[in-house]
Amino acid sequence: MHPRSRDPRGRLEDAPEEHVVALAMSGDDGAFNELVQRRQKRVRDMLRRLCDNHSLADDLAQQTFVQAWRGIRALRDPGAFGGWLKRVAVNVWLAETRRVLAPIDDDEGAFLAVADPAPSPERRAGGIDLERALARLGPGERLCVVLAHGEGMTHAEIAEATGLPLGTVKSHVLRGSDKLKQLYAGVNRDA
Repeated sequence: MHPRSRDPRGRLEDAPEEHVVALAMSGDDGAFNELVQRRQKRVRDMLRRLCDNHSLADDLAQQTFVQAWRGIRALRDPGAFGGWLKRVAVNVWLAETRRVLAPIDDDEGAFLAVADPAPSPERRAGGIDLERALARLGPGERLCVVLAHGEGMTHAEIAEATGLPLGTVKSHVLRGSDKLKQLYAGVNRDA
């Protein structure tokens, strides 16, 4: 086989992401499929941390990529794909929270009685896993904490992606982080 006649998919797998994004922006289905392969785990993981429901997170990840495919031609800079895709995923999650009538700026009052999911292996071993801890936060706090600590976004980036005021984002990150520290400290005291 001549080297130039290699499978184009193989070349996409080795191509820099910006090149693959540029191809996808021009309507190349194979390039977009490659982006899905590269990014689907990270998108699913972020959504799982946000909604604490693996099945729902998988559905939201699929919706994220459908919306990304529909909107990728509007992306201006192929190098901005990662941040843009996070914003698409956040918007999909926000739409879901609005659909189930759980406003993201509610305080913890309505969310203190979050039902605990089945114990994870970490919990059975005497610890508390991150998903259970995040489930104890209100939706706004959970969103901001996941984006700040899990995704490495700045407060300004979170405000832009979510449409929340910058002060609200800072407050949610601080309060959510403090609650997580308290949860972990309580588990460690009890162990």
